[in-house]
Amino acid sequence: MDQDLIRVLDKIANALEENTTILNRIADHYDGVVPVMTRNAKRVEDAHEKAESSFLGNLFGEPETTN
Repeated sequence: MDQDLIRVLDKIANALEENTTILNRIADHYDGVVPVMTRNAKRVEDAHEKAESSFLGNLFGEPETTN
């Protein structure tokens, strides 16, 4: 019985180590991807706003605004 308990606890410890490794890889990937995606989304939003204000300014004869 003691040997069975030791084996089960050993398997649990190994699984926790493996899960920690996997979670660290996921976190590293997240930390590398999310800032780039956020930066690109901001650029697209800025370009869209500039294009929209330029279009509306041309449509109504208003001067183009700069940020």
